[in-house]
Amino acid sequence: MTDIDLPAIEAERDRIRTTYLKEGGTSSARGLHHVALLCADVERTIRFYQGVLEFPLTEIVGNRDYEGSNHFFFDIGHGNLLAFFDFPGLDLGPYAEVLGGLHHLAISVEPGKWERLKHNLDAAGVEYLEESGTSIYFRDPDGARIELIADPLGEMYGLKVL
Repeated sequence: MTDIDLPAIEAERDRIRTTYLKEGGTSSARGLHHVALLCADVERTIRFYQGVLEFPLTEIVGNRDYEGSNHFFFDIGHGNLLAFFDFPGLDLGPYAEVLGGLHHLAISVEPGKWERLKHNLDAAGVEYLEESGTSIYFRDPDGARIELIADPLGEMYGLKVL
């Protein structure tokens, strides 16, 4: 690993913050409609996301872009959806974190539900890493990294980010 010049990194972060941060600005977006991930097994994915994480399955339809594929949705609160595609007949290979790809998906849950979901993960034998007392990171059945975070929407580790 190369030497990191922390003061230079902080100075650049401050420059970017000063140049671009818009306090109280209004976004042109209404919110996140859905994020779409891939899965190898529809039922396994439903058992994990609905059974373990308690995200209700809201719909399953055909994928308009690939005959025989499913496009299905889970409610993750506030009108936001987590969607999946399967692609039967295609060998997609295992999930891989790559530069330029998805690192993780952070989903906010109430603190009491966060504790219950942590117990659900334990009961299901899902390994996770707990960070800062409000975040747990784990992999879904296809290897995508998911974070459950008990911080309120618009906050992260006690800092307002919205």
